[in-house]
Amino acid sequence: MNKKTWLVIIGILVIGVIGVVGGVYLMTRPTSELDSSSNTQGTSPNQQEENNSNQNNEDNNSNKKIAIIYFSATGTTKKVAEYIKNATSGDLIEIIPKEKYTDDDLNYANDNSRTSQEQNDSNARPEIANNINTNDYDVIYLGYPIWWGNVPKIILTFLDSNNLNDKTIIPFCTSGSTPITTSFNTLKNYNKNVTWIEGKRFSSNTSQNEINSWVNSLSY
Repeated sequence: MNKKTWLVIIGILVIGVIGVVGGVYLMTRPTSELDSSSNTQGTSPNQQEENNSNQNNEDNNSNKKIAIIYFSATGTTKKVAEYIKNATSGDLIEIIPKEKYTDDDLNYANDNSRTSQEQNDSNARPEIANNINTNDYDVIYLGYPIWWGNVPKIILTFLDSNNLNDKTIIPFCTSGSTPITTSFNTLKNYNKNVTWIEGKRFSSNTSQNEINSWVNSLSY
């Protein structure tokens, strides 16, 4: 064979050896490396960081015993409470008034309506019909509608009726537009032995996905 033929043969052999070595590397590449590449494909660094943060919050919160305790006169707050139950797998507990609120009671335009009188009376504490045991819970989501810009007085009855010291309470409220700020300040000043986490206001068209995102953003 001439020199040119030998060079061609050597070139073919070198290419073949490179191909074999590359194939062996891919076959023996660590599984974790392959998984890492596939899991992060198409995910931005910010999104990946948010996903990791949410996962950490879920892990931190998973060891806590959770209750969703709520008062709802018209059903709006009840729906949000049920969404939170779905997101947390906590126990759902309703605050049931001994005297049910009627449409006339809820008439904001009437200064003599039951709710108008209660909200204007600093000593008003409407009775609760059911016994609520909070002893076994570490974290309580506390739900209520906004009445006259503030928390309904029956929620204060609940706070008076239970030893909530050293528990973590996360308020959530429903309203047309009024934010949670005033009611949250009322609650945290009412019992300063509680670890209060500022909650959130929800509207009547709140979705399960919105609740899921909120719950996953919390750390307690």
